[in-house]
Amino acid sequence: MEWSSTTLRMFRALAETGSFTAAAAALGYSQSAVSRQVAALERSTGRRLVDRRADGARLTAAGSVLLRHASAALDEIDRAERVLSGAAPAVAPIRLGVFTSVGAALIPETLALMRRHAPDVEVTTREGSTPALTRSVRAGTVNVAVLSSRQPFRPPDDQAPLLEVETLIEGDLLVAVPARGDLGLDGSVTLAELAAASWIAGPQTTGEPAMGVWPALPQRPAVSHVARDWLGKLTLVGAGHGVTTIPPYLVGLVPASVRLARVADGEPVTGRVVMARLPGPADPAVSALADCLREAAAGLPLA
Repeated sequence: MEWSSTTLRMFRALAETGSFTAAAAALGYSQSAVSRQVAALERSTGRRLVDRRADGARLTAAGSVLLRHASAALDEIDRAERVLSGAAPAVAPIRLGVFTSVGAALIPETLALMRRHAPDVEVTTREGSTPALTRSVRAGTVNVAVLSSRQPFRPPDDQAPLLEVETLIEGDLLVAVPARGDLGLDGSVTLAELAAASWIAGPQTTGEPAMGVWPALPQRPAVSHVARDWLGKLTLVGAGHGVTTIPPYLVGLVPASVRLARVADGEPVTGRVVMARLPGPADPAVSALADCLREAAAGLPLA
């Protein structure tokens, strides 16, 4: 069997994006070109590699096996190209993926710790949604991913083998209210007060719950403003334009214009920040990164 690196890159992009259309857009090909190459790969291997479903593409067990080996081969090809061009680093970079909201709290200290404890290791980072980063771990384009997890705390996906997952942070969701307002003066708010409030939410992401709105309100929330990043949301809250939820790991980044409150009634909404990677022995550089993530997470101020 002979496979070109282009075909394997298309296959890896499909696994990472979960969609023929998205893979084509990421690589600059047409959707039909990616579909033809993956079909040719299936004919060459004699195995069905991809389940084509209404909600996207998902690798079969055979596809997952091929993906692991294809990713390793593509990494070696990329490394050879860097060596031949004279641009190769002393070691291969370790790729860290984090879900968007945790990056500001966790990445700077993690990178500082890596410079101190493993100065010869190059770390590259990317942000993404938890589903996208889970696919990236499977595809081998991310070595370690920091993911969000909500009750009942299921594994990131149901594919085999299960990813190795470790909890870095666990805590209850809080509500950010204007410091100059009347809400949360005693450090708590009620569901009735939140139901009557104007909300500042993040844009809805496919496969992810809406960020910024309390998930157990007794009625549909009134969303007055949509902001993509937490700084934008907190700035709007501080200016008195509404309220938003905030995870406990961002407590240290809250400005003085914002007051934090717990919800007095109803069940607390507990979340986790977890670290995930493919199972099996870890590369020493990956182990060093995991240690630094643990240390950075342990040092975060939590409410």
